[in-house]
Amino acid sequence: MTTLYELEQHDDFIARHIGPSDADTQAMLQTVGAESLDALINSTVPASIRLNAPLAMDGSRTETEVLDYLKQLAMQNKVNKSYIGMGYYDTIVPPVILRNVLENPGWYTAYTPYQPEISQGRLEGLLNYQQMITDLTGMDIANASLLDEATAAAEAMALCKRSNRLKTDKFFVDAELHPQTIDVLKTRAQYFGFELIVGNPHTDLAQHEVFGVMLQYPGTSGAVGDIAALIKQAHDKKALVCVASDLMALVMLKAPGTLGADVVFGNSQRFGVPMGFGGPHAAFFATKDAFKRTMPGRVIGVSIDSHSKQALRMAMQTREQHIRREKATSNICTAQALLANMAGFYAVYHGPEGLRKIAGRIHRLTSILAKGLQQKGVELANDTWYDTLTLNVGEQQQGVLYQYAVDAGINLRKLDADKLGISVDERKTGADIAQLFNVLLGESHGLDMAELDTAVTAEGFGGIPSGYARDTDFLTHPVFNTHHSESEMLRYLKRLENKDFSLAHGMIPLGSCTMKLNATAEMIPVTWNEFANMHPFAPNEQTVGYRAMIKELEDWLVEVTGYDAISMQPNSGAQGEYAGLVAIRRYHESLGQGHRDVCLIPSSAHGTNPASAAMVNLKVVVVECDDNGNVDVADLRAKAEKHADNLSCLMVTYPSTHGVFEQDIVEICEIVHQFGGQVYMDGANMNAQVGISKPGKFGSDVSHLNLHKTFAIPHGGGGPGMGPIGVKAHLAPFLSSHVVSPPDGIAPGNSAVSAAPYGSGAILPISWAYIKLMGTEGLQRATEMAILNANYMMQRLSAHYPVLFRGANGRVAHECIIDIRPLKAASGIDESDIAKRLMDYGFHAPTMSFPVAGTLMIEPTESEPKEELDRFCDAMIAIREEIRKVQDGEWPADNNPLVNAPHTLDDLTQAWERPYSQAEAVFPAGVSPTAKYWPTVNRIDNVYGDRNLVCSCPSVDSYR
Repeated sequence: MTTLYELEQHDDFIARHIGPSDADTQAMLQTVGAESLDALINSTVPASIRLNAPLAMDGSRTETEVLDYLKQLAMQNKVNKSYIGMGYYDTIVPPVILRNVLENPGWYTAYTPYQPEISQGRLEGLLNYQQMITDLTGMDIANASLLDEATAAAEAMALCKRSNRLKTDKFFVDAELHPQTIDVLKTRAQYFGFELIVGNPHTDLAQHEVFGVMLQYPGTSGAVGDIAALIKQAHDKKALVCVASDLMALVMLKAPGTLGADVVFGNSQRFGVPMGFGGPHAAFFATKDAFKRTMPGRVIGVSIDSHSKQALRMAMQTREQHIRREKATSNICTAQALLANMAGFYAVYHGPEGLRKIAGRIHRLTSILAKGLQQKGVELANDTWYDTLTLNVGEQQQGVLYQYAVDAGINLRKLDADKLGISVDERKTGADIAQLFNVLLGESHGLDMAELDTAVTAEGFGGIPSGYARDTDFLTHPVFNTHHSESEMLRYLKRLENKDFSLAHGMIPLGSCTMKLNATAEMIPVTWNEFANMHPFAPNEQTVGYRAMIKELEDWLVEVTGYDAISMQPNSGAQGEYAGLVAIRRYHESLGQGHRDVCLIPSSAHGTNPASAAMVNLKVVVVECDDNGNVDVADLRAKAEKHADNLSCLMVTYPSTHGVFEQDIVEICEIVHQFGGQVYMDGANMNAQVGISKPGKFGSDVSHLNLHKTFAIPHGGGGPGMGPIGVKAHLAPFLSSHVVSPPDGIAPGNSAVSAAPYGSGAILPISWAYIKLMGTEGLQRATEMAILNANYMMQRLSAHYPVLFRGANGRVAHECIIDIRPLKAASGIDESDIAKRLMDYGFHAPTMSFPVAGTLMIEPTESEPKEELDRFCDAMIAIREEIRKVQDGEWPADNNPLVNAPHTLDDLTQAWERPYSQAEAVFPAGVSPTAKYWPTVNRIDNVYGDRNLVCSCPSVDSYR
């Protein structure tokens, strides 16, 4: 008889998340030759690292239960009207963008556009973003976004050093930068060996020889300073100048590029992206053409396809750290693509006139506030402004007025001991300004809003100094002047979405990237008011629910990993690597061993590993791998012993980047510890460990965790991500804190690695919900099924393609690498041809040429059903038969479905003179005409794009 409890489990999330049914699982186990899942795991995972007890966590909960409980936590937050500013502002997300982009899996489940033929929609959105940034900043070229404003500042500082021949290591920072930016600069400068000089550039700059200067425009206190004179002064001293700015302010202020800036950066958050407790938001970064080859991050460029049709792609990919490794200009491996697209679409929707209205209204309200306060004798610390005023209220009044405001549902900013800051934003109204007068002056102040508005209007609003009002046009391209009705915008967004491939279309089998289900129930809370509209520096008493949710997530991650403490601050996987290495360096310095600067890295490692090591001034020593893809333990021991006096750490990925569980991982950790080093375990492959092993228990000291991989945060077309780190107890005192709002449980004082104390707080509810929904049983089952799915696909494909690496008993972990090099030698067909041909079959390609050139790395994840796994395997087997036809001469080597792939609808409208049929081209075996995904461009010419670099919106004529 069915129990009442069983009847209540009507919403079995585990079965919803995991693709194969029980019957499918049994069939797959038979294919791989395992009697049970337990038997498969026993033959795959080394006994030395296996857990002997289930995770000490609750069981699975239903979607309804989880959302109800999370809503209870959310209601413990208090979302006041925020006037805090500091780079974070209330904004209005246009509903057409909220529903059709942020809440749309067609946008948020897509992957980085490494396969541009099936990414043209998001690439166009990012190109719009780049055009918007170059227009507003007055610079030559912009990238497709960075992680946040503070880390963009650190990247700007590094670019100045790379691009300047001055011998000095001094870098001047305007004290008017936001404090969180200075905090992150301190961390980066320490390990780059830079001397950071923070001061007033108007009085102090002349006293120093520096390689670069960083200014804030407007400043954190609101003042619009005379940066033109400072830029000239710095250039006269041969220093480069970076300007941190605000996009909405730049609608009204003279562009820094026209004033001579070398780099302009900031945060695009207030262009229609919620504050979200600190992120994710797209940081912008623009520079002069002369520095484009050393600019960090991704750049979207214009090229052509094989039919000379305009097409977009990621340009200048040689700067990607996975290629340049420790010689990379940065360790950045992600952008904030989803959020950059939202900001770009905000500009498309409003257009230049709409932005002028919004920006002008913000400035007008600020000027009304300034006029009224001055009439009542309140002293302003800044006599220029765009949207921010700093009030000199005195020490006694600061606390009193601040509390009055809080009691009225308003958050102001405390500056020093005697000032209050007020930043006005898009959401504020005349009624809000009237409320501020009541709070600051008392309700009997006697000010009349209409009279103030008339006076301010007659004076031209004031605040902006002479010569600093914007006098150049912006957003003149037709894309920003067309889609202003909701119908037009909706259709534009849909046209772009239709060009892209996402998890809504089919499997994305990318090795090392774990493109798993991002369940709708996990995504829903992201846009709840209590999470989306919280300022990262809101008082702790207003963020009780947020911090309770984060604490639960941290506790779960501690249990899952076997570490003792978690830092949620790093907002990408690469940022997590950097944060972990910073903790190791601080730990060694505390022991008087700051000289330890050698980092051992296996040759198979992710490219971010050596790039991150270089960022904390570690010397990379490569450890060889054996013929089976495992770390060569003898070589590791020899190099650890050779560098024992200076050994800092080993960076190792587990399971390995080659897709196997190395049997000697415990010994590897012991060797490093024996010679005084720490073990950094890259958490990219944690999806093969959750519930069956814990890196913190078998020898690792620190790992980052890709929440956007293992813990279900979507990839967003190339970002967002989150890369919190877990550490053992001895490293916990060295985790990064935050100068403005120190995170709970972390010792204050250590400078930050990211702009916000909890990184991209808005997306943490996704991983929280994933873990809560899955529970102990579901998390372990997900790992087991990820391993089964990978071994099943490996087994099916191994009869047709060589599998490069296998672990003990012939098993792979959660991914496998197939070797295309022998096929290329025999037929001329390479891994790129297979990747493009897979588009005709309705698939995104696996990871190409990583970690071994000429290979494809396949990861199915636990979420894909057997039917989809078989569909992919059938496609790969059919492609192998197509290759055989090329080998046998049935199809010419230079004219066959593989080298001509992908095929588009345009191909069918032209004269067909090919040795294969149109049906073979576009409807190969297993592809249903009723469910066909159509690439919108043919194969893109990368060489043409690099030789003819265009990174802004082309003219309308070029689209024809």
